Amino acid sequence: MLKPALILVALFAVSGLADAKAPRSVHLDRKGDRIDQRLDIKGDRINDRLDRKSDRADANGHEKRARHLDIQGNRIERRLDRKGDRIDQRLDRHAAHVRRRG
Repeated sequence: MLKPALILVALFAVSGLADAKAPRSVHLDRKGDRIDQRLDIKGDRINDRLDRKSDRADANGHEKRARHLDIQGNRIERRLDRKGDRIDQRLDRHAAHVRRRG
């Protein structure tokens, strides 16, 4: 498993791409966007799973359980969305600071 990683690192260094790296501020912007996107996807996946469980509970006549699962899924999705936004904003502020600093 380690050998392919070493080969990729060696090819990267030889190709000259190692010299053409993006500024740190761009890296931080992209990192924040990736984290935000990953947390959004995770929240959607959890909410979808709980929606399926809710539909099954509703079909079996458990209305209160179905409502509880819907509320829980929405709450988790919103929490993860807010967390991703906070991380993205923090990294954007840090990137702006790096740009100002020079």
